[in-house]
Amino acid sequence: MIKTRPFSSMATTTRSPSHAQDHILAERKRREKLSQRFIALSSIVPGLKKMDKASVLGDAIKYVKHLQEKIKQLEEQTKKRTVESVVLVKRYHLPAADDDDDHSNSSSNDDADDDTRRRLPEIEARASERDVMIRIHCEKQPGVLAKVLSEVESLRLSIVNSSVLPFGNSTLDITIVAQVN
Repeated sequence: MIKTRPFSSMATTTRSPSHAQDHILAERKRREKLSQRFIALSSIVPGLKKMDKASVLGDAIKYVKHLQEKIKQLEEQTKKRTVESVVLVKRYHLPAADDDDDHSNSSSNDDADDDTRRRLPEIEARASERDVMIRIHCEKQPGVLAKVLSEVESLRLSIVNSSVLPFGNSTLDITIVAQVN
């Protein structure tokens, strides 16, 4: 006796051999890519003891949570850290004995330079715990940088970095980062 199945209204789909082969290759590539990603993940998670996929994922989750906590702690420390800024000197009038002579012989560009010179120097200091940043905008003169650096060191500050940028024809912008000894 032959048993027959009742006819179903749902048609079964059959794949052509080439389509089935493509599916097998795509699935194999997916598994290889997944394995490569697990290997990459295991190489960046410190302290792995087991290399199976479940252990790698579990330890990676713990490590990411640890890093998130560390970020929160560092953000809180940054919020607590204050930066104080003080403008120490902002001189608008420098004594100039020959002001009248300069104005009689100068062009409009020289007048602008002269106005800038009258406002200089400008000294600003910012402090954050042991770090100090000093910005000086001053008239370009021979030896001014050496004088500034020696003065900073005389204040018991260790110079970490300094930069000097010419600004216009007659001024300098000096920035010094130092630490309190």
